[in-house]
Amino acid sequence: MAISEETFFLDPAFEGTLQQQIQSLVAEGILSGRFLPGERLPSSRGLAKHLGISRITVTLAYNELVADDYVNSRGRSGYYVSENAPLPRPVQSHNPDFGDAVDWSRMIGNRFTGLAEIEKPANWRTYRFPFIYGQADAALFDHANWRLCALQALGQRDFHAMTKDYYERDDPKLVEFIMRHSLPRRGISAGPDEILVTLGAQNALWLAAQVLLTQRRTAVTESPCYHGLKNILSQTRCSTVCIDIDSEGLPAEKIPDETDVVFVTPSHHCPTSVTMPSERRKALLSKASEKNFLVVEDDYEFEISTLSPPQPALKSIDAEGRVIHVGSFSKSLFPGLRLGYLVGSEEFIREARALRATVLRHPPGHIQRTAAYFMSLGHYDALIRRTSQAFAKRRSVMAEQIEKYQLEIAGAATGGSSFWMRAPDHIDTDKLSIRLRENGVLIECGTPFFPVENPPRNYYRLAYSSIDEGRIGEGISTIARVLGQ
Repeated sequence: MAISEETFFLDPAFEGTLQQQIQSLVAEGILSGRFLPGERLPSSRGLAKHLGISRITVTLAYNELVADDYVNSRGRSGYYVSENAPLPRPVQSHNPDFGDAVDWSRMIGNRFTGLAEIEKPANWRTYRFPFIYGQADAALFDHANWRLCALQALGQRDFHAMTKDYYERDDPKLVEFIMRHSLPRRGISAGPDEILVTLGAQNALWLAAQVLLTQRRTAVTESPCYHGLKNILSQTRCSTVCIDIDSEGLPAEKIPDETDVVFVTPSHHCPTSVTMPSERRKALLSKASEKNFLVVEDDYEFEISTLSPPQPALKSIDAEGRVIHVGSFSKSLFPGLRLGYLVGSEEFIREARALRATVLRHPPGHIQRTAAYFMSLGHYDALIRRTSQAFAKRRSVMAEQIEKYQLEIAGAATGGSSFWMRAPDHIDTDKLSIRLRENGVLIECGTPFFPVENPPRNYYRLAYSSIDEGRIGEGISTIARVLGQ
């Protein structure tokens, strides 16, 4: 790797010769860890031209550095940082020449740290039993065809689609796929002006909340619910009503009359995976019409319906335009993709599009075009089929092992990629998770999913999306053993 001459600049206040200053700049770069052993320094001609000094000055400085073993010369190849150069100094936690005189406790107007989040260790793959949700399984993903689609999107033919600024719009190929393929599978009919591509479902929920809610409006959420939704709603300063779900999801009759927006996950409730039956869906829409509120439908994990065919989306039976539909490719493809979409009435999408434009313009064109190719060429459906088959086997094994070791399932799951579990009342799953980590097991604590003060502490989630089928039994037995200690 070559070090750019742009890294160097002269200090007029330096006390010494130009040669000494060049030596000092290189030595400081090495001692601070910015210049690493084996990296090539700028040529003497290039650095001299950049700094506007004599080439011989740079050459003499380099020769002194060679003598001190900071740098070595490789014939016609140039000068490189020596493998024997002094090791970088320990990083200083405080620079005495600079300080921070800002009172940040007063200057920060809104705080976002400390919000409820699920902790997922960066090294989760090193654990033998990673029962954590939402991570891609490399054994299932179609790397080869995704790479080919990415190369196709990089080609000259698609150069304009990859590089242009869409302003407020999206890649027409991806929008067309969503419109003609994804939505009809959910029973939804929509035009291009009723679809907005987002950076995943969380970004879609944020856009919907920002457009629809104010501090004078009321939102209803399920309890428990997607942990990120509580954080999203807090930013709108709206009033929030949390309604406990039952074995059929959110009870429509418990929704207050003064409600403005209801957030619901009817396909697979998050985190219990309960599916809302058709009669309750109709009751929800009937009440929405009667009390004049909107419904934001997060179509969570509809693809992974292992025990029964997926029901049509709530949006598909909406005759009044009251449902705003949220879909995502981030879980069905891979979480790092960060692609989702909003579907709603044209006037709502217009406002959401304008808001998105003020924050991020649009998702990267190359990512949109790559995804569009991957989907339109049939690779996406093949991946979903392969993933569903693998998850069905893992779910069956996990259900069998949970029953064998007499652990308690709290949600009546009909599919998805996880089980919602309940530990004995005296168990704090935050503490349990720490003990399990010491035994190579990762679980997700349930506390962040409850959008209420003093949430129950004995719930947890076990996902099977990232764990090999052959290790599930031993992992469950380990959980049972630690629970019994």
